[in-house]
Amino acid sequence: MDLGITERTALVLGAGGGLGSAIAKALGREGVRVALGDIDPAAVERTAGEIRAEGGTALPLAWDLADLSVIEARISAIETELGPVDILVNNTGGPPPTPASGQPSELWVKHFQAMVLSVIALTDRVLPAMRERKWGRIITSTSSGVVAPIPNLGISNALRLSLVGWSKTLAREVGADGVTANIVLPGRIATSRISFLDEQKAKRENRSVEAVAAESTGAIALGRYGRPEEYGDVVAFLASERAAYLTGSVIRVDGGLIASI
Repeated sequence: MDLGITERTALVLGAGGGLGSAIAKALGREGVRVALGDIDPAAVERTAGEIRAEGGTALPLAWDLADLSVIEARISAIETELGPVDILVNNTGGPPPTPASGQPSELWVKHFQAMVLSVIALTDRVLPAMRERKWGRIITSTSSGVVAPIPNLGISNALRLSLVGWSKTLAREVGADGVTANIVLPGRIATSRISFLDEQKAKRENRSVEAVAAESTGAIALGRYGRPEEYGDVVAFLASERAAYLTGSVIRVDGGLIASI
C-alpha cells in the first residue's frame, strides 16, 4: 500500500529507543524526512544512522523535552534542514513507578512539564503551519494505562490520560483544516521500558522476572509481547494519506491485552 507520505517531514520525539526508534524507522522507510529528538544524543544518532543506512533522510537532535525554552530553536532547525513539520509524533519517556498517593508535588510538576506541557507546546508551535497547508498529523503515544490503569504507575496513568482529553478536544478544533489528531497506546511491547517495569515488579513481589513476564504474556490474547516495529507500522499508517478520515480516536496496539471493549 502506498501511504502517500513520501517527501513529507516528520518529527518523532523519544526517537532514541524502543517505540520512538521503531516509529522513526517506519516513517523513514515510507520516504518521510525524519527529524528525531531524544535526550540521549548517542541513541538518537544510532536511530538516524539506521534510517540513513536504508536510504532515508534523518536529522538527529539532542532534546530534553522538559526544557520548553529550546522548542523554537529545534523546530526552526528542522524547518531549515527538512522543511515544515507535517507529522508530529509525541512520544515521551515515562515517570518512575509510584503509587498515586503520597507523591511530592515537585515530582508531579516535573513530569507534567516533561510529559504533558512539552507535548502541548510543541504541537502549538507546528500546528498553525499545518492548518495553513491544510494537511497535518498529530499522533500521541501514551500507555494502556489510560484505558486500564496499571498498578503502581499512578503518575503515568494520570498524566497520560490528560493527553487523551487534550487530543480528543484538539481533533474537533483542527479537523476542518485537514489535520488529524489521534492517540496510540501500546500494550506490552518488548522495549527496555517494559523490561524495566517487569524488573521493578519482580523486586516488589519477590518473584523472578521470568515469572512476571510469563504472567503478563498469559494475559495477552496473542500470547506474546509485541515487537516495536509492529507498533511503528501502526503509527506510520495513522500518519498516512490513507488515514485521512481517522481522527479523535484511541488506537490500541496491545495484542488483545486490554479486556474492556
